[in-house]
Amino acid sequence: QVQLQESGPGLVKPSQTLSLTCTVSGDSITSNRYSWSWIRQPPGKGLEWIGSSGYSDTTYYSPSLKSRTSISGDTSKNQFTLQLSSVIPEDTAVYYCRLRRDSGSDYDHFWGQGTQVTVSS
Repeated sequence: QVQLQESGPGLVKPSQTLSLTCTVSGDSITSNRYSWSWIRQPPGKGLEWIGSSGYSDTTYYSPSLKSRTSISGDTSKNQFTLQLSSVIPEDTAVYYCRLRRDSGSDYDHFWGQGTQVTVSS
């Protein structure tokens, strides 16, 4: 069973860089079957896609966050990371990592439980 777990600081000061790691267990992501994403949900708002990447290292970012976002994978550790620079209070949200697996005829999606990040001085 594939499971994802986010980790990182719960509190970040404005202008600093937020770094989160998603650790995958239950399967190896060293395959082009897998791609991964980061998604967040600000308080009182809907889900917002931040960006995606995969085994090929091709990355896609939300236009509104592209200039501040970096997503990378460390397949040797079965992890992928999010870095969001120059954070502002509006970046306060629950951050989720998601894994997509190509099962041949369909896609399977796996989510982490989410981690609260607050941007405040």
